[in-house]
Amino acid sequence: MADKVFNWPVRVYYEDTDAGGIVYYVNYLKFMERARTEYLRSLGFDQQALMHDGILFVVRNTSVDYLKPARLDDALNVTVSLSRRGRAGFDMIQSIWRGEEKLCEGKVAIACVSANSLRPVGLPVNVRQAMLLSSQDGKS
Repeated sequence: MADKVFNWPVRVYYEDTDAGGIVYYVNYLKFMERARTEYLRSLGFDQQALMHDGILFVVRNTSVDYLKPARLDDALNVTVSLSRRGRAGFDMIQSIWRGEEKLCEGKVAIACVSANSLRPVGLPVNVRQAMLLSSQDGKS
């Protein structure tokens, strides 16, 4: 499945870096998390409202290839693209870019779980439909 790409800008702050001014590796995951949250928001879903409705999205698995370092004050672009929509979750491919230069790429598997039991539940129909429509109409 090839989905449209959602883009989210991020600036590297001092707190994101190590003593050498290089982005600390775990912060790439934080940048990706922010972009996923904003992707859902762009579809009309606030994670706090979903939680109130008893739905949580949790990371089930992640794999990241670090290609080149980002540095203090870099302007980055984080991309989000759905690679699979399942009954109780979805997979995303995310990349972080500095201009035309890809710095890292990650694969993230997200599970939909009950806020009460933390057991898998089906994706809400409105979320599934919004994801499907976003891949068809170019919404990003």
